[in-house]
Amino acid sequence: MLSVATTAALRAGSRRAVSRTAAAAAAAAHAVVAPSRSRGPKTAQCRALLSTTAALASPPPTKDRTREIVAQTLNSIGSKREASKYLSLFASSSQRFAVIKVGGAILADPEFLTQLCANLYFFTQLGLYPVVIHGGGPQLNRLLEEAGVEPQFEEGIRVTDAKTLGIARKLFLEENLKLIDRLDDLGVATRSLSGVFTADYLDKEKWQYVGKITKVNTAAIEKTIEAGYIPVLTSMAESEDGRFLNVNADVAASELARALVPLKIVYLSEKGGLFDGEGAKISHINLDAEYEYLMSQPWCRYGTRLKIREIKELLDTLPRTSSVAIIHPSDLQKELFTDSGAGTMIQRGDKIQRVTSLDQFEDIKTLKASLIRDREGLDAEATVDRYLDFLAESRFTAYYDDTMQCLAIVLPATEDRPIATLATLTITKSGWLTNVAENVFTAIKKDFPVLAWTVSAADENLTWFFDKSDGSFSKTGSVLFYYGCDFKDAAFAPVYDEFVTHGRAMLGNSNLEARLRRAAQTASEALGREHAARRAVVGLPGRRGNNG
Repeated sequence: MLSVATTAALRAGSRRAVSRTAAAAAAAAHAVVAPSRSRGPKTAQCRALLSTTAALASPPPTKDRTREIVAQTLNSIGSKREASKYLSLFASSSQRFAVIKVGGAILADPEFLTQLCANLYFFTQLGLYPVVIHGGGPQLNRLLEEAGVEPQFEEGIRVTDAKTLGIARKLFLEENLKLIDRLDDLGVATRSLSGVFTADYLDKEKWQYVGKITKVNTAAIEKTIEAGYIPVLTSMAESEDGRFLNVNADVAASELARALVPLKIVYLSEKGGLFDGEGAKISHINLDAEYEYLMSQPWCRYGTRLKIREIKELLDTLPRTSSVAIIHPSDLQKELFTDSGAGTMIQRGDKIQRVTSLDQFEDIKTLKASLIRDREGLDAEATVDRYLDFLAESRFTAYYDDTMQCLAIVLPATEDRPIATLATLTITKSGWLTNVAENVFTAIKKDFPVLAWTVSAADENLTWFFDKSDGSFSKTGSVLFYYGCDFKDAAFAPVYDEFVTHGRAMLGNSNLEARLRRAAQTASEALGREHAARRAVVGLPGRRGNNG
């Protein structure tokens, strides 16, 4: 049985000229960090989505079409920063772009097929070339029934005799040609690749002509992408002696992903994601932290259980920067170019440590280095030392991953400030990319159902913080965020009043950023006085340029 897997293979520095548009768009957005994927509800200003526009079906033949599409993308979502982050990520990462697995049900539905082709056209205009692998399970079941062949399954795998294999091979070629023809109509350059998968018999006595993939010919895929074509594959494999073998499309997609190591593995599904026992879509799964819990849930059965287990086995073999998304075909743009995503995103994630005293940190030097990084400046090290002295005498809860790519320190509510506050948050670019920030914030929310924090209005990940909050206020370059309470709550009043009066300095000595700013300002003023004193000694002109 066949399904779909797409791997967009793209290397930094080895793409065709059209990719320069994506790079230019990223450059126009200035410095961009690798994004995390936030799955909470978005505020009004962050809800705009990328449009899978029907206009793509008949693009005007202008030289600036690519640039127009990039501009349209940036303008059709809530934040230009948001889109430019992902364009920068896909264009600069050493990993390939994406693998997209297309199920037979998607190809059989004209509307789904149109949505898929429009999105693939869109990607090529950005210089992004995914690898598409498709199946045809529902169509195969229908053809076998018409031919009087009763489908047989052993341990969930289709038994493929000679007649079934012949019908399957013909069907997959027809479905492959149908997809390629639709893309050709849009002007998308494609190549149908055969011989990509080499396989041995899985168990000839039990399943007959069913293969177990032993090798993936990545050279053919890479050459196709280098030439500016989208590779379109079926999951049919060949044995060493030239015999065709049927391979489950999900399995073929996983092997393709292991060989190509893409940033994204996308499974297109008419359901649009995985769902929990109450029928609610699961927006994000952190496997390291949630896998055992999910496997123990009574609703996690049958296909859902199998899918989560197989995805874990796949991601365990890939870098933590890789992720799997299960989405509806209409949501490809939203999934890949917005923080909110669309369906269910699954990542390996990280186990988050939780400590409540300095003694519980395994390595104080690493803690200190994490607090100093990206904050180097005048007196920064001494300021961090004083901050650690403050924490030694204070109540707090710290959250961090094993390598401390993300570190958050939360102060509990007090009599003066009846809402817990996020005193400091430091995240590396790798921490954003591997979604550690998301996992840390999830852990915080479990312990602190009500929280307030401040962020600079110039922060390039501002939309992520909007996603995490229930509300916000801005004042002179600073933003106050909060969740779990209402603006009218009495407990929130002191926090709001502090913010109006002091801005980001509202937390006083408990806020490391405020300490660092004060230290830098004091050191700068002292340096200015020293320079002024030197000028006075040697008789240098004053600021106004006079000698008197």
